[in-house]
Amino acid sequence: MAETRTPIISFKNFSFQYRAQKQPTLHDINLDIYPGERVLIAGPSGSGKSTLAACINGLNPFSYPGECTGTLTVDGVDAPHSSIFELAGHVGTVLQDPDGQFIGLTVGEDIAFALENSCTPQDEMHEITRRAAELVGIENHLDYAPHELSGGQKQRVSLAGVMVDEVKILLFDEPLANLDPATGKQAIELIDTIQQKTDTTVLIIEHRLEDVLWRSVDRIVLVNEGRILADLRPDELLSGALLAENGIREPLYVTAMRYAGIDITPAKHPAHVDSVVLDDADTEKLRAWFRAEPLPATKPAPTPLLEVKGLSFGYSKDQHTLSDVSFTIGKGEMVSIVGRNGAGKSTLSKLICGFETPDSGEIFFDGKDLKDENIRRRARHIGYVMQNPNQMISKTMIFDEVALGLQGSGLTDAEIRARVEDTLKVCGLYPFRNWPISALSFGQKKRVTIASVLVQDPELIILDEPTAGQDFRHYTDIMEFLRGLNAKGVTVVMITHDMHLMLEYTPRALAFCDGRLIADRSAAAILCDPALIEQAALKETSLYTLANRCGITPAEKFVERFIAADREVRADGC
Repeated sequence: MAETRTPIISFKNFSFQYRAQKQPTLHDINLDIYPGERVLIAGPSGSGKSTLAACINGLNPFSYPGECTGTLTVDGVDAPHSSIFELAGHVGTVLQDPDGQFIGLTVGEDIAFALENSCTPQDEMHEITRRAAELVGIENHLDYAPHELSGGQKQRVSLAGVMVDEVKILLFDEPLANLDPATGKQAIELIDTIQQKTDTTVLIIEHRLEDVLWRSVDRIVLVNEGRILADLRPDELLSGALLAENGIREPLYVTAMRYAGIDITPAKHPAHVDSVVLDDADTEKLRAWFRAEPLPATKPAPTPLLEVKGLSFGYSKDQHTLSDVSFTIGKGEMVSIVGRNGAGKSTLSKLICGFETPDSGEIFFDGKDLKDENIRRRARHIGYVMQNPNQMISKTMIFDEVALGLQGSGLTDAEIRARVEDTLKVCGLYPFRNWPISALSFGQKKRVTIASVLVQDPELIILDEPTAGQDFRHYTDIMEFLRGLNAKGVTVVMITHDMHLMLEYTPRALAFCDGRLIADRSAAAILCDPALIEQAALKETSLYTLANRCGITPAEKFVERFIAADREVRADGC
């Protein structure tokens, strides 16, 4: 790094304490970021990485009051003594949830919002809006309403909306959280393209390290407990143990190399699976590791529980959301449902739970046709947990929320109390039973919604994105909890964009595309099929890439071998 360059962002002995907190969230931060750099800020939930970002764009202390000490300079501006309005001219922020960033009734209006605020002449406004839309590849959608866009398109609009100010710094807060795997990959490519065209400085806050490293970053800043633990090039950070020690998952191919006894060093360039250096000895170690252990035994086919036959449905007469879908899920299975946004996955759940009525086809549960069963009767056997817990919660207190589903069930108050308390114990929520829900974290709220479904003792539970927005530790907590339920006999079906989750926890996956079921295979087989991956907007697992580079066949068996080994290692570590 040339000493003569002036940093565009400079923290010096900087601390920040929210007014409502007893302790500072950030402690003694010293960090310089230079013009044109691409920096990934990683850390577990609650580590302080979002607080760090909010100090850069002015949300702290102007929207979320608190006390700053030390100095923070952003593009020559004394940030804590400036204003959100002034900083917005230097820092463009793209939020985790693009829906929270829409203001206009159309894409064009939304992109032009900042220009309207600054009274830009109409002709100039149209020209700048068009240029920004072209930069992000959304120029053919300027007349669309926000609700007509996919998740990836919404993100492009948010990005165009901040590009009109010609900001020098782009800040992305968990840009991959709500996107399907293929769209997430495109989002990282888009950030790369924008930076090359405009030479902006890019900060990405994200705990999904492997996905961000699809394109190069200059440095990774690792944050935990409000302190900077590392500021290193990716190759250096991936060679050590700091990521794992701080609850950040390293790329799967790096873990596989470690399991095979390969020493990870910066000279091996471990930041990219395509460019990681593997000599003959390394390749042989991976092959020997693959051959050394028997693969998990195939389990016998389970007794059918949910049978879907020839199911079709459309929200309007001329549009089919689902077409001729048939599959069977057995008792005690754990299955993923995957595919791009809008493929029909959530609609399928609504039909199974009775929220919608199929146009044709049948659904059987434990051999019984569900067509005459209403939502309430189905809910005794089939539980449904939405992606956002805030959309399911209607009571103030945890106990009341979990007890709600048992009202009118014919149970006495004492029986309801006993059942609620037992369920809270299973969900790890018993110590909080008398707490208000508002005092819980997002992950804990997720458990409350799962508890409110489990209290009815369903045989099947369907979860929409159970780990969305969770860091690796919370993801593991939720998934191990669901695996424990599954071991007790509850059949678990998960709609997910998370390829790690699909691989690790669900031996079987159903892949959807344009309302049709296009694959019903093992998770490993699906993620080792390039044509299928493209069709269903999934993302090839880096384990498949690694197996191919080492000439290990069949690659899907290598993936299964890794999952079995990883499960053992993590079980020993618990």
